[in-house]
Amino acid sequence: MEIFAHRGISAHYPENTMAAFTAASKLPITGIELDVHLTADRELVVIHDETIDRTSNGSGYIKDYTLQELRAFDFGSWFSAECEDESIPTLGDVLELFAGTNHRINIELKTDVFPYDGIEALVIREIAAYQMTERVIISSFNHESIQMISQRAPYIEKAALFAEILVDFTSYTAQIPANAIHVNLPTAFRRSVQEALNEGTTVRVYTVNDVENAKQLQQLGVQGIFTDDPEKIVAALVG
Repeated sequence: MEIFAHRGISAHYPENTMAAFTAASKLPITGIELDVHLTADRELVVIHDETIDRTSNGSGYIKDYTLQELRAFDFGSWFSAECEDESIPTLGDVLELFAGTNHRINIELKTDVFPYDGIEALVIREIAAYQMTERVIISSFNHESIQMISQRAPYIEKAALFAEILVDFTSYTAQIPANAIHVNLPTAFRRSVQEALNEGTTVRVYTVNDVENAKQLQQLGVQGIFTDDPEKIVAALVG
C-alpha cells in the first residue's frame, strides 16, 4: 500500500515546512502530500490554511502578502521552540528537495475558498521545471481545478478530493476526468467506495494515524493512505 507523509512528517515537525519534508525524504515511503496557495506576487507557497494565523507568528491571508513578506514570519515555533527558524517554503523548494529521490509528490491545490486565478498553469510549469511530471499527483476539493489540469496537462495524474459520500464515485470522476479519488477516513468504509475499488478506481484515504485503521484499509484493497506519522504506520504494516 502507498504511504504518503501528510504535510510532511507532521506528527513530529511543524506541518508543511522543510523540516517536515526533509525528514520524510529520508524514509522508505511512497511520498509526501502538501498544500499550495498563491501569494500577492503570484508565488506558489506551501501551507494548508488560507491564513497564516494558525501556523505562524503572524496573521492575515496568504493572498495579501508577497513571498518576501511571508518569509519574515516564523512558521515553526508554534509547534516547538526548536523549530523557530522554519520559514514558509515555496513549491520549488520542496520539489528541489525531492528531485534526487524516488518519492511521489501529492500537490493539493487549495482553490476551494479562493480560486487563485491561474494557479493551475503555474503549478504545471513548476512541475515541468523540476522534471517531476511523472512523479506528481495533483488533487483538490475544487474539481474545476482538476478539470483545468486535465485539459492543460492530461499526462499528469489527478485526484478528486472528497469530504462527503457520493453514491457513484466512478461515474462522477469520469466526467472531470480524474485518475483517482481521495476520501476521508470514515467515508472509506462505505459501500460506494468499495464499489469504486471493485470497478478499478484508485482510492487513497486521508488522514490515517491509527494502525488498526491502516490495516483495515489495506485489507479493503485501498491503494494508498496519507498519515501524519508514516514511520509508525510503516512499522505496523510491514511488521
